[in-house]
Amino acid sequence: MADGIRRGLDEVVVHFAELEDPRSEINLRHPLVSVVVIALMAVLAGASGPTAIAKWALIKESLLKGLLPLPNGVPRKDVFRRVLATLQPDAFQACFANWLQSLRVAAAATGVDQPVLAIDGKTLRHSHDKRKGLGALHSVSVWASELGLTLAQVATDEKSNEITAIPEVLKLVDLRGAIITIDAMGTGRALAKDIVDGGGDYVLALKGNQETLHEAVVAYVNEQMQTDFAHVGARRHLTKETGHGRQETRHYVQMPAPKTLPGFGRWKGLLTLGVAMSYCLRDGKETAEVRCYLSSLALGVKRFAHAVRAHWGIENSCHWSLDVTYREDESRIRNEHLRENFAWLNRFTLSLLKQHPGKDSLAMKRRACGWSNEFLIHILTGQTT
Repeated sequence: MADGIRRGLDEVVVHFAELEDPRSEINLRHPLVSVVVIALMAVLAGASGPTAIAKWALIKESLLKGLLPLPNGVPRKDVFRRVLATLQPDAFQACFANWLQSLRVAAAATGVDQPVLAIDGKTLRHSHDKRKGLGALHSVSVWASELGLTLAQVATDEKSNEITAIPEVLKLVDLRGAIITIDAMGTGRALAKDIVDGGGDYVLALKGNQETLHEAVVAYVNEQMQTDFAHVGARRHLTKETGHGRQETRHYVQMPAPKTLPGFGRWKGLLTLGVAMSYCLRDGKETAEVRCYLSSLALGVKRFAHAVRAHWGIENSCHWSLDVTYREDESRIRNEHLRENFAWLNRFTLSLLKQHPGKDSLAMKRRACGWSNEFLIHILTGQTT
């Protein structure tokens, strides 16, 4: 059993073997790989900062000494803080690329033919430091909705910079065979081209940021509604959900995109328009929402509907979990690299927890990582112990 644990951990350690150590030679009492792996394990077990990582490591010293090279014992909090504050976030994230790819392949083997990769931003509201002119961290990430994996992250210090961050985060992900979904703020022709050139399809929400096109699409949809979409070869799909005092009906319509749309030829791969109409009744109050989409998907309304619903997984399964289970929005880490590297550790460990098939909640699984060495190693390595 012990040999199996070490073999599994060796597969984890190898991902960080090429990571360049940012410390000076006089501060190398603790191997960099050991520092990083301990931080990863501690975050899985509930740590939310360098102090908590160090306290967890001291409690688990006997376990860690049997698994990792620690010639001078477990590091103290200043070591974890210094390492995570000086590691370049892009280099740190790059170390996880092969690991994530193996997780993506394993998860896709369960039968996901065309994964939906949702792109959205999230702000850590308490991570700003006005005295140092540091704005709150806003990160744009790619969430593989059906697989429960954050595949990449690019950080900015302003939400308004999300438009420039989206193309950068796309470069970090293999788009082949995937459907890329983006909310209206990121919709643009250059982005559509990047997705198609990368071998993916897109479902892009439309709002006022594409004012002329949005108005033309709304006018076209309204015109077709007058004849109940009888002349455009539209496809429809209706879903109804009831639960938690709520009744929700969603009506999806997909139709070929007319070449008369403004700038039609400049949207690479554009094939269809989609409309998602949602009606919700809760506590006697009714709300309605209508969203329009541009897409490179061929007609197939259920696939379009699935992509629209899967996009909200980044809010419901990723961002919500980070705020509720990880309490990320309460984080007051205000060092620029430290907060970004910690945000990535949160997202990656959430992905690891999502891969576990057990029915316990994420919060319970995270507690179990703190209680049980065996369960922690199982989550980290994906192997039974």
